[in-house]
Amino acid sequence: MSDESQTTPSAFNCEGGLVLNKSNFMMQPGEALELKNFEPAVGGGYRRINGYTKYVLAIVPYTASASEKVLMVATFGDNVLAARGTSIYSSASTHLATAIASSTGMTGSGTITVDSTVGFSSSGTVQLGSETFTYTGKTSTAFTGVTRATGATSAAAHALDAVLSEAWNSIDSGRTSANKYNFERFNFDGTDKIIVVDGANAPTVFNSSLAATDIAVASAGTGEQTLLAAVIASGDGMTGSGTLTVADTSQFASTGSVIIGTEIFTYTGKTSTTFTGVTRAVTSSAIAHEVGAIVADLKPSAVTGAKHVAAFKNHMFFAGMSANKQEVVFSAPFQEGAFSVAIGAGSFKVDDEITGIKVFRDNLFIFCETRIFKLSGSSGANFTVSDVTRDIGCINGDTIQEFAGDLIFLGPDGLRTVAGTARIGDVELGTISSSVQSIFNDNIADASEFESVVITDKTQYRIFFTKSTVGQNQTKGIICVLKGQKFEFSEIVGIRPSCTDSFVSEGNVIVLHGAYAAGYIYKQESGNTFDGTSILGRYRSPDLTFNDPGIRKHMQRVIVNYNPEAAVDADLFVRYDYEDKDSPRPAAYPLDSTDVVAIYGTSVYGTPTYGGSSQPLVRQSVEGSGFAVALRVNDGGATAPYALKGFQLEYQLGARR
Repeated sequence: MSDESQTTPSAFNCEGGLVLNKSNFMMQPGEALELKNFEPAVGGGYRRINGYTKYVLAIVPYTASASEKVLMVATFGDNVLAARGTSIYSSASTHLATAIASSTGMTGSGTITVDSTVGFSSSGTVQLGSETFTYTGKTSTAFTGVTRATGATSAAAHALDAVLSEAWNSIDSGRTSANKYNFERFNFDGTDKIIVVDGANAPTVFNSSLAATDIAVASAGTGEQTLLAAVIASGDGMTGSGTLTVADTSQFASTGSVIIGTEIFTYTGKTSTTFTGVTRAVTSSAIAHEVGAIVADLKPSAVTGAKHVAAFKNHMFFAGMSANKQEVVFSAPFQEGAFSVAIGAGSFKVDDEITGIKVFRDNLFIFCETRIFKLSGSSGANFTVSDVTRDIGCINGDTIQEFAGDLIFLGPDGLRTVAGTARIGDVELGTISSSVQSIFNDNIADASEFESVVITDKTQYRIFFTKSTVGQNQTKGIICVLKGQKFEFSEIVGIRPSCTDSFVSEGNVIVLHGAYAAGYIYKQESGNTFDGTSILGRYRSPDLTFNDPGIRKHMQRVIVNYNPEAAVDADLFVRYDYEDKDSPRPAAYPLDSTDVVAIYGTSVYGTPTYGGSSQPLVRQSVEGSGFAVALRVNDGGATAPYALKGFQLEYQLGARR
């Protein structure tokens, strides 16, 4: 038996996340030099991420090409909405509550029991795996009058919890040149609604019955303002031949309506400083107006082609119109489709191109390319725009999310937050992603699209970088997790969403994304693969010198503390001297288990000897020596998630070099 009296143990927890901006001498042992498809877990350690599975089994129909991206996925009521090509569709999804055998006969009187039928049509067609079924009725938890193996499909076995979904139903079409959608769920009148914008067409509102109504500003104006340059007495008659003298009319239409205070005037012509052919008191009594009063176009600019939409203080706000990239237009209160200034609608401009808008606490934040503003107030009468910063902007509005009590967004130098402090009106801007800045530097410049999503029950933000020349398996992203007061990061590889949405259903956070090319809607945090593709999880520790890089360490064993959720299939590697080609490279030690049990104190690796713990210790004898030691874990790619909680390395000291 070897003498272990001089064996030195060194233990560390897996914490700190991926760190790429420190030297080996400055890194903490628990930080990671590689952390791919593992997530910093709120419960501690690094957890191999879940996969994703199909949420709706049918492909979203395309218009012109099977390679068209899914432009939107949004949950609304009990339905999931998706946009592709020139149309918007609805579907519903649930899970089997009772398994179905392949031999079970269903020829018109069968029953399929599910978790819920809410959102499904009263009769129709559903799909389980590759098999389709028709049904003639439903209860709250069952489809009735079922015929199976329809549509040239074959009967197959279907397991408990298998996904069941209906075909896609078109609810809007003719959306020519639609781009990536943004949407807002709201309720102004006691009816739940969702409004969608696509950067090309009129915004569209769907009610709870999924009936569509387009929003177009009738006889849209310019949204411009100028100042009155000559007094108007209440008794001044203007009945078609009056004149208003103002500072400048250059941005106003040649004919139209303006409002001064509460009085509306129409005009039929203009010079550089006057409106002519004026009729006053169109809808109200004539009142006096002093020099310097605001003269505003009665209607704002058209909102057709808006890219961004947000409900704030019972007004609907639109931005990103191609003809007015610096303008924000808002509707009248409680009327998402009404835009007369006389009833509380309006518009304003900022001095930079808008990239996104987001409501946070009591303000509407307006993100621009190089600046950020915030709108405060409660109505058009007192809305006020102020600067947040004139030095930093947001690269892409699809990266803006409310996260952990802040707004997070992608700036030119990585992820940033806009955090309100205790002092009223004070806003603190902070860069949070310095530890993984090199990944952002490699992806910001040449990523063609960005997408993001928040997983609230994990206090987790995910951002994805899509490149037109990079396939799904190589598409990268970043996971950001708030742990205490610190952000920790890891890298995602293999998810390429074209759009995302997340919602809470019966206490569970559901995260959806649309496929970039395949046409499916997927559910993240589901399954152990990326819809059949292996998840390549990788962990690498720093190069550990145990405070003295000049002394050789003869490794004796590694004790792994991990938290499996089922059987684990992974390999542990021990590497020496910064993985120099001439250093020892022992073969992989399998980190496998067929039972969720504690493994400790036995020379037979993988034999359960102390059963039942959810955080077993694996004691593995290892070979080799070096001046620095690093640990790697390579995941097998298809097993259930597990968390690496920590390691203890045991070694004997050798000679100094």
